[in-house]
Amino acid sequence: MPSHTFVLNGQPVTVEAPDDMPLLWVLRDKLGVTGPKYGCGVGVCRACTSHLDGAEFQPCTVAVKDCAGRQVTTIEGLADGDTLHPVQEAWLACDVAQCGFCQPGQIMTAVALLRRNPAPTDADIDQIQNICRCGTYPRIREAIKQAATRTA
Repeated sequence: MPSHTFVLNGQPVTVEAPDDMPLLWVLRDKLGVTGPKYGCGVGVCRACTSHLDGAEFQPCTVAVKDCAGRQVTTIEGLADGDTLHPVQEAWLACDVAQCGFCQPGQIMTAVALLRRNPAPTDADIDQIQNICRCGTYPRIREAIKQAATRTA
């Protein structure tokens, strides 16, 4: 079986997996990284959203072979030790999570948005495509605004 090496949450990893195995399965089943969730498998629900070289992506749609030598960051790699990322802090302060299933992907999308646009408007935030079955979108918007003031 081929082996694949990439950087996961700041640490180099090598894993044996078929070239075409979706990175999400490698993360969850082979490396035990369970933050990115499986929702749809086609990148629509965005529950698995993570970062590849700093940009958001859906690991359910990317083969492990396409990650060779690249930087993969999941929700597990967002905090700095015990210090939460400002988006994570805002999520807690705004009591965003309800069931929590989509929250890792929501947070990773919010972090990517704030990197691109440090002062997003409601319209910018409303362009986020992550699906939340519980409908916590108003709290998500508030948390992103709060995080924007913390990161400014």
